Amino acid sequence: MNVIYPSIDKLLNIVDSKYKLVHIASRRSKQMLENKHFQMKQDEYVNKKELGRSLEEVEKGLITIK
Repeated sequence: MNVIYPSIDKLLNIVDSKYKLVHIASRRSKQMLENKHFQMKQDEYVNKKELGRSLEEVEKGLITIK
């Protein structure tokens, strides 16, 4: 069984809309792909792909939502 990390429930406590969360995560994952800039060390991420890693950054409070 695949477990999604971080859970959508935790993320929706931080971001008030699923649509906003998708927008933030997609923009951040594109930045990761283009610039190879990560806010955590590579071995600290649970996810291997940039989209999952961007959601982890949202959960950890590393991305400021305006």
